[in-house]
Amino acid sequence: MLNWLPLTTEQEFHNLYEQESPFAVFKHSTRCSISSMAKNRIEKEWNLDIPIYYLDLIEYRSVSNDIATTSGIHHESPQLIVFKDKTVAYHASHNFIFVNDIVI
Repeated sequence: MLNWLPLTTEQEFHNLYEQESPFAVFKHSTRCSISSMAKNRIEKEWNLDIPIYYLDLIEYRSVSNDIATTSGIHHESPQLIVFKDKTVAYHASHNFIFVNDIVI
């Protein structure tokens, strides 16, 4: 089973962003069936040795807005963003999220 780590504050995101180590953030809407399908696919395909953070958009929309501002990547849901060295190494949304496309 995938070890989802909760992401709940802007400060948590900025602490991660300042590190050089890669990490992923999955923006998930608990009210959206497409988001649930993307989450299930990620859980089945995840084979990367980097932490993946789960962001509940209904509860923590302000964190998502902060990620969009910091990264320059327009908010979408569902959305997977991989960060490395304060840059976006990968991003995709909806049915275009493919773990095998991530190169770190």
